[in-house]
Amino acid sequence: MTGLSALFRKGPGGLFTFWNVVFALCLAMIAVLLLRPISEVFVVGFIDPDSGAFTLTNYVRVLTRPYYLAALRNTLVVGGGGALGACIIGVPLAYFVARFRVKGRNVISTVAVLALVSPPFIGAYSWILVLGSNGWITRLLRAWGIAFPSIYGTPGIILVFTLKFFPFVYLMTEGALRSVNRSYEEAAANLGCAPLSRFFRITLPLVFPAVSSGAILAFVLSIADFGTPAVIGRNANTLSTIAYNQYTSEMGGTPSIAVAISMLMIVISMAAVFLQRYFLGKRRYAGAFTNLPEQKPLSGLFGILVYGFCALVVLFAALPMIVVFYTSLLATNGPVFTGAFGLSSYQRVWRELPNVVGNSFLFSLAAVAMISLTSAFISYVVVRRETWLAGLLDSLLMVPYVVPGVVMAIGFTLTFNKPPVDLIGTALIIILVVFIRRLPYGVRSTSSILRQIKPSIEEAAINLGSPPAKAFLKVTVPIMIPGIIVGAMMSFITAINELSSTLLLYTGATATMPVKIYAAVLDGEFGLAAALSTILLVSSGICVFVVFRLSENREGAFV
Repeated sequence: MTGLSALFRKGPGGLFTFWNVVFALCLAMIAVLLLRPISEVFVVGFIDPDSGAFTLTNYVRVLTRPYYLAALRNTLVVGGGGALGACIIGVPLAYFVARFRVKGRNVISTVAVLALVSPPFIGAYSWILVLGSNGWITRLLRAWGIAFPSIYGTPGIILVFTLKFFPFVYLMTEGALRSVNRSYEEAAANLGCAPLSRFFRITLPLVFPAVSSGAILAFVLSIADFGTPAVIGRNANTLSTIAYNQYTSEMGGTPSIAVAISMLMIVISMAAVFLQRYFLGKRRYAGAFTNLPEQKPLSGLFGILVYGFCALVVLFAALPMIVVFYTSLLATNGPVFTGAFGLSSYQRVWRELPNVVGNSFLFSLAAVAMISLTSAFISYVVVRRETWLAGLLDSLLMVPYVVPGVVMAIGFTLTFNKPPVDLIGTALIIILVVFIRRLPYGVRSTSSILRQIKPSIEEAAINLGSPPAKAFLKVTVPIMIPGIIVGAMMSFITAINELSSTLLLYTGATATMPVKIYAAVLDGEFGLAAALSTILLVSSGICVFVVFRLSENREGAFV
């Protein structure tokens, strides 16, 4: 028997063929690093912290007490507000860029991608410098006698989430709008349908899958985010912040309440995903990918309004990055800005926190190396092995997308806290949690390029007597290199910016830049936070440049 069909069947080695062993190891890894921690979280939620007996009291308490219900309401409000705001900005921006000859499209897309890969808590911190109690716009308006609400609270959280996650909606919708068959819109126009009505009744339903996918991503990431509500939420607690607070207050005991809150976050995320699938299943949204729209020139008042809207979006999306970089160049005397320019904040990083910077790069690079190695093998199994187990493995890799980092951190502390696998306080536990949370980025990237490689290339090598492992390493992997690199860059961007999971797992010796930025903002050390944030943004920008150079659809690589 020859060809790829022979790879996953019994051969001379029986069941212990190369790819069967690889498949078994992949399943074992997912079971240990993903399913086991989540199951630990699930079980602890039903345990009475005092007696250790089975109980539903934890969930009853979370679902009935005003404190937790207020956090649940705030979570849904900021999640829904962030998703709605992302659509309000992303959909019009996508329509203008896709349907009109907007100059500077590359600038818009680049800023959108940079906003997407920058950590949300950096945006929150930047808006404190702009609209906080002592922000420069706040002071300016106060000098003019104008009272303006501060950035703190629910509106500020929604603003940060809107400007952070609108690129999901923009990038997905813009691509979909370019693929709509214009015959539908032309037919509606010929029947007298006004442009605005035509957009809502014809165009928007055709791109609804893309819009809803971007909105769901914005919603899920908003409710899972810890840094933003922790930095600017003040009294507007969300489930992620009270899960963290509850866990730290239950240290030394069974974190039953924190776990119950965490499971509620997972249920909300999964419900949002299934709700989108339900609505998509009710109707069929499809185009013919023929007679594609042509971009129209802009002129007159409408053109001014379009360019004005695009400029405002770019300005507000880039403002956090500009503010962070500018602030990092201000001279400081301890936590106080002196009013002059200087590199004192960077000098403090070099003098006081070299281990924090080193930890971030070391942990991220270690996780990325593991991701690059394992994603190549997992992708091959998922793409080439058409069995229900391979499909199950592919589905399991979607779980890290919807499980908040706080939940994974709690799961890891419950799983790896006793001999012979006691990893609490070590660098390894941080590397492992970042690895499993960012593994889907590597797998998705390598899977997409592997689907473009014809199986006949490998079959030829196998038919010439090359073992499956050697054929994979010598023939397939070299062709997959661009996808592996793109996946590695995407994994590195998200790994080095990870906060929510590492905040529960770090010690003084394993602190990372996001953790130190969070602590510095809370302590009022804005110059130090700005310098560390700039290092993160520059690192992310370099990765974005690499992805742009290697990806044909460079914006699509990020969604």
